[in-house]
Amino acid sequence: MELEGNRTLVMDFILVGFTTDPFLRIIFFVLFLFSYIFTLTGNLCLMALIYLDSRLHTPMYFFLGSLSFLDIWYSSVYTPRILFDCVSKNNHMSLAGCAVQFFFSAGLAYTECFLLAFMAYDRYVAICNPLLYVTAMPKKLCIQLVVGAYAAGFANAIVHTGNTFQLHFCGNNVINHFFCDGPPLLKISCNDTRVHALIEATVLGSNLLVITAIIVGSYIGIGAAIVNIRSAAGRRKAFFTCSAHLMSVSLFYGSIFIMYLTPNVSHTPNWDKANALFYTVVNPLANPFIYSLRNKDVKAAFKKVWGRFTVPK
Repeated sequence: MELEGNRTLVMDFILVGFTTDPFLRIIFFVLFLFSYIFTLTGNLCLMALIYLDSRLHTPMYFFLGSLSFLDIWYSSVYTPRILFDCVSKNNHMSLAGCAVQFFFSAGLAYTECFLLAFMAYDRYVAICNPLLYVTAMPKKLCIQLVVGAYAAGFANAIVHTGNTFQLHFCGNNVINHFFCDGPPLLKISCNDTRVHALIEATVLGSNLLVITAIIVGSYIGIGAAIVNIRSAAGRRKAFFTCSAHLMSVSLFYGSIFIMYLTPNVSHTPNWDKANALFYTVVNPLANPFIYSLRNKDVKAAFKKVWGRFTVPK
């Protein structure tokens, strides 16, 4: 700790995590270890299938592979630290370490928001203009959209990190959460945080407004296109191509909306931890299975690649 005037400034934090009970911490360690292994395995396998099977070299699967790559890094911001806290008696995190985790957490979360929005636009083009799909979504544009998602994500992260860590933290250094996040940090700051909270809400709200407009606008167009499809089989196929994306968007956006855009008076620390699990741990774990279990192209690619490596030559 450092002294500034009559105040003792906090230079490190204590993460409370999920529990202090030693037995429950072991259970949590095992659960999170397996979830992390499955997250890495599922996303790496999906990326490998997309790379190895030429039939998956389309804009849709390019975005899906990009999402899997992002989810590997996104889950790695949280889960290794959770595992460490489950087995360590020292749950301290330095101020610099907290700022780094906060920066990458915000940057990758915003990136995923924008990437999911661009994936909705991709589905809109595929369903509304199927004959011009490849022409309308060239590889160069797909790369630009993914790069744009990262640029927008980390630009927002710079704003949030600068806004939060110009605050002073005095006396209380206990963060009742499993990672360094904005709301619990604002609660333990010794400054007046009303302006900082307003800036945080404004930046988050304006970004989600733009992202939501892209997604809702895309699905309004998709809905209109599906209504105009004459055959029932065609409508089912069009809806099926969007169902996985809708599930992923609902899981990710729903938990973020509840966490950051609902009144703080309705929040409790345990509720915030449970809700945060959905967009930090569950979503990266679920995405590769959401997009592959009912996807005929991915199943066919898996059988082809599996046969290539298992059938004796």
